Amino acid sequence: MTAFLCCLAGFVLGSLPFSVWLVRWFRHADVRRVGDGNPGAVNAWSAGGWRIGVSALLLDVAKGAAAPAAARLALGVEGWALVPVALAPLVGHAFSPWLGFRGGKGIASTFGVWTALTAWLVPTTLGVALLAFLAVQSASAWTVLFAAVVAFAVLAAVRPDAPLLAALAANIALLAWTHRRELRSPPRFHAPGRKKKG
Repeated sequence: MTAFLCCLAGFVLGSLPFSVWLVRWFRHADVRRVGDGNPGAVNAWSAGGWRIGVSALLLDVAKGAAAPAAARLALGVEGWALVPVALAPLVGHAFSPWLGFRGGKGIASTFGVWTALTAWLVPTTLGVALLAFLAVQSASAWTVLFAAVVAFAVLAAVRPDAPLLAALAANIALLAWTHRRELRSPPRFHAPGRKKKG
């Protein structure tokens, strides 16, 4: 029952579309009409400036971390029971009932979930890998996917915990789903420091 309530709380928190609300409240605009239409922190930054973008980013990280952190650190949820708790905020973000079950891509919330579950390990690995692939690869969706796979490999090497690995594998599958349109195009590798042509 504890794990179920944590899942429910995680889904509800994850579903809160902070980027949409912040841009609407402070700029009277729809973030989904900016850039690629994703209701996330990057487009919130573009639509509302860096203060709104950073606020949206921090809130998305926090809503990803809240339920898994409470379940693991305060309520003693562990093992396989922690897997759905870890995924609930990500599913809520990607299929937000506030947005007609069409939500964001879940990158910031992924950082939040894995900060709660592994402290620095997965978030740091994911962040470093993202920067590395951004330097040599122009398709952002493939950059996210490659970085997530690297994070999985590092987690498997350092902490070969089956429930954590299963949760991260499911997280990667969800990221692939939320980026599915962009992933239809192949990766675009280039030399480090070289900008793609317009």
